[in-house]
Amino acid sequence: MGEREDISQHLVSIRDYIRWGLSEFSRAGLFFGHGTDNALDEARLLVLHALNMPFDSPDELLQSRLVPSERRRIAELLQRRIDERLPAAYLTHEAWFAGLSFYVDERVLVPRSPIAELIENGFAPWLACEPRRILDLCTGSACIGIACAYAFENAEVDVADISEDALDVAGINIARHDLQHRVNPRQSDVFDSLEGKRYDLIVSNPPYVDARDLAEMPAEYHREPALGLASGDDGLDLTRRILREAAQHLEEGGLLVVEVGNSWVALEEAYPQLGFTWLEFERGGHGVFALTRDQLIEAAASL
Repeated sequence: MGEREDISQHLVSIRDYIRWGLSEFSRAGLFFGHGTDNALDEARLLVLHALNMPFDSPDELLQSRLVPSERRRIAELLQRRIDERLPAAYLTHEAWFAGLSFYVDERVLVPRSPIAELIENGFAPWLACEPRRILDLCTGSACIGIACAYAFENAEVDVADISEDALDVAGINIARHDLQHRVNPRQSDVFDSLEGKRYDLIVSNPPYVDARDLAEMPAEYHREPALGLASGDDGLDLTRRILREAAQHLEEGGLLVVEVGNSWVALEEAYPQLGFTWLEFERGGHGVFALTRDQLIEAAASL
């Protein structure tokens, strides 16, 4: 895009800029995995965002001609995506999860967990009854906890994270969804500040990337907070703590759901005595397990 000023004189419509963004993104070798999965959708997302237009705007509007100030705004946004390798969600400050819109910035991971599908399905058939108290552990943007609050309208939800920065973003989203009366942010290193708290459902998307995978990740992932990704050599440092401590924070019949992504193989090898139930997803995704309180208590001596 070094020739942006000259080229932009020949780009007159929204469609022109989407096509141009597609070409430049492909040429730059960007990685897509934070909301879109291809250069065309990413270009459309950013161009329409720059124009304050929704992603699903009618195609006939894409022929609209742009004024010079709009052209400059679009070109600058596309240039940032290339130069800074920022995920699009950090440029638009919006990500979607479980059909809900969330504010995001570089203090939190971009929401993308397959757990969204479980929430939309009410965690059926894994929950014995509708939960009254829910914990979203390692909450980040609070997307999981807030989505759970929508799915279970009578539940009280705690959203916990060690990061004050992440909890600031969580607070923005709690207010955005007007859920201050039911969703409570709590600063906690795993369960350390949750003594005496018990839940019917604990859901966690903790850091789980092992050292090798972290080193090999595309540049876009390194724009996310490492605190939300890295978890030791095998990716299981946080998950081990969750497994050891979760039972004392679960009510009778309670359920623990945790995402470990590619570290699921290492987890199986580390805990062969645990009967992990690995959940399947119609929309794709892997590495999410469910365990009951009874299973955790039974295996407590070996955790």
